[in-house]
Amino acid sequence: MTYKPPRRPQFFYTTAPLPCPYVAGRTERKVVTEITGPDADTLHDRLSRAGFRRSHNIAYAPVCPACQSCVPIRIPVANFQPDRTLRRIAKANLGMEGFEVPPRATAEQFQLFQRYQQARHGEGDMATMSFYDYRAMVEDTPIESFIVEFREPDDRMVSACLTDRLGDGLSAVYSFFAPGLEKRSLGTYAILWLVERARALDLPYVYLGYWVPESRKMAYKARFRPSEILVGGTWRMLTDADIEPVPLGTDTLVPQSAE
Repeated sequence: MTYKPPRRPQFFYTTAPLPCPYVAGRTERKVVTEITGPDADTLHDRLSRAGFRRSHNIAYAPVCPACQSCVPIRIPVANFQPDRTLRRIAKANLGMEGFEVPPRATAEQFQLFQRYQQARHGEGDMATMSFYDYRAMVEDTPIESFIVEFREPDDRMVSACLTDRLGDGLSAVYSFFAPGLEKRSLGTYAILWLVERARALDLPYVYLGYWVPESRKMAYKARFRPSEILVGGTWRMLTDADIEPVPLGTDTLVPQSAE
């Protein structure tokens, strides 16, 4: 009989209360655990299906008292059909091509990241990130990850999306794009690209993080229909009764470390 060493116990911790970045006047708390070891991919898969997100080698989920505004959401690839608005966004970006590259930080990526932060989130903590901070965000991953670089025909990179590969899908971790191109909805286009990539890889889902109906910058995720949300430990279809229409223009994936 082959001896199998006992599995290391998985420890979970709760963070101290902090101001909620999405709903004014509320506080947030998270449950966190480390993703490490030879079974990191399997652990990350299980946690993702349970509504956790990844930042570096940490998985986390909100456990805010008396608040359930952060709802895990994912796109079932086989059933997804873009509506007229999403088809128009895809058409507006026909000349752009996405390239999968290893999770290695480059000066070109960082310059785009800085421009994006200063233009869109100038008051946020990420606006002051150094190249070494950015490199840690990209490269400090215990699982299979990659970056999608979106380039114009002249090879100019105008958007990028850090992505995790799961056993049952792709997980959009963080995207950023060139200021001044908001009308092209590059954040939304990145999601559409991931859906098609997941379809090509025969993966059933694209995970989008947390949908927060009360937050404009997080509510846009409900535009992708059909979608599934995790409620009471069970994934179910998002219905019209769950949402209200959200206008275009707030389609940027925010850092999952803040979700």
